Amino acid sequence: MSETELRNHIDKLAEGLRNKDIAGLKQLYATDIVSFDIEPPLQHVGIDAKLKNWANVFAVFEEVTYEVRDLKLTVGEGVAFGHCFARLTGTLKGGTSTDGMWVRVTYCFREIAGTWLITHDQVSVPFDITSGQGVTDLEP
Repeated sequence: MSETELRNHIDKLAEGLRNKDIAGLKQLYATDIVSFDIEPPLQHVGIDAKLKNWANVFAVFEEVTYEVRDLKLTVGEGVAFGHCFARLTGTLKGGTSTDGMWVRVTYCFREIAGTWLITHDQVSVPFDITSGQGVTDLEP
């Protein structure tokens, strides 16, 4: 797997979100994915749990865009990982536009039966340790 192919994988993720294509998104993840997503609980285990998170996004957004910045990848024999900044933006079901917030994302890939899949992802926001509140207005 080349770095270019992994970047294309992330591009397919953005395209699947833009098209609200759950079936297409399912093709990008391992069935046993462990996701530390932005929403509770602390972990989401399995493809159904991961796809439920995206279905929740689609229930709120009329139109959605997933923007990725500063994607850095490391590719090894049968495994790869990357990190970036990402943000969901778009138009909510009520017609309100939202610029979303920038989050930090880590992707872990594994080659499974000749296909590279996301086996783990982690999404986080920084927080102010003194207030215990997330800091959602930072820009990359």
